[in-house]
Amino acid sequence: MEFTGGGRLEVRLTAADVGKRVSVRYLTDSGTPGETFTDAVGVLTSWEGGVLLITRRTGETVRIAESALVAGKVVPAAPARRRGPAASFTELARVTARGWQPLESEPLGEWTLRAAYERGPRAAGPRGAAAGRREGFTRRANSVLPLGDPGLPLDAALDRVRAWYAARDLPAYIQAATGAEGTQEVLCAELERRGWTREVSAELRVAGLAPIGDTDTDVTAVHLSRSVDENWLRRYRRSAEPAPHVLKVLGSGPSVWFASVPGTEDIPAAIGRCVVDGRWAGFMAVEVSSEHRRRGLATAVMTALARRALDEGASAAWLQVESDNDGARALYDGMGFTTHHHYHHYRETDA
Repeated sequence: MEFTGGGRLEVRLTAADVGKRVSVRYLTDSGTPGETFTDAVGVLTSWEGGVLLITRRTGETVRIAESALVAGKVVPAAPARRRGPAASFTELARVTARGWQPLESEPLGEWTLRAAYERGPRAAGPRGAAAGRREGFTRRANSVLPLGDPGLPLDAALDRVRAWYAARDLPAYIQAATGAEGTQEVLCAELERRGWTREVSAELRVAGLAPIGDTDTDVTAVHLSRSVDENWLRRYRRSAEPAPHVLKVLGSGPSVWFASVPGTEDIPAAIGRCVVDGRWAGFMAVEVSSEHRRRGLATAVMTALARRALDEGASAAWLQVESDNDGARALYDGMGFTTHHHYHHYRETDA
């Protein structure tokens, strides 16, 4: 079925276009004079019951009544970025997964179920009692990475996911991405339809590595090490004795480096972690104490780590930053990082 709007505008879309990137114009009911129409660009993730769902690059879902459509068409995949290293979504998803490796994993078709948790009895306490389950160390090492077909119908695959995490006394998470060619807007929409809750959204950013290493900053106070020590952990986790599974995840990766800048009372003023993996250098756990901020320490830490990664042959950088962390996003803007795609962690809704 094809709708025709007034004048030359036409809706050249049908329900068969679900899963494709589209551009639409539709009537609004805002009541604001002179703002009768608005536009939306994204992936058409559903067209049922007279309602279209379009998922924008950021993961935001737009609901549009079929009767409000004025124009619409399928458009090419999101244009390639004009800055930064070229990379596919799949390449980056695999590289970032190697930067936060789980202690336990299992394939489900082309999905990977991942877990990193402390074995033994679940820690007691109000939070544990309320949640009823453990919380693994970082969602990135405790979530499903779905890079293709699970080999089962979606509902059956989700049943397997729930059972796998329940057997480990962990909440079930699925990490899914939006905003680039090959990302998972349709899966995100299907999870939301089934009541899974999106808890965290973040940006996957990339940049050339050489400009970061060439930054004019003093790195003489930055100490680099192959292993994490007690003081580094005090800045990162505010605890000198984290559980063994935390240490294993932090130390995992093809080539891992830890950076620290001396502070007070044996607690570093700033820290950082870098995983070198072929051409990629991933930056994580960059933290600066509140009393030492605005002194360029985060830049110094990243510069020192970048120079070491360049020595190992890396040429491109990546990092992950939560979408609401405005301070970190501004820092990374200034270092030349651009957003490649967005990713989101969906949690099974507790029964």
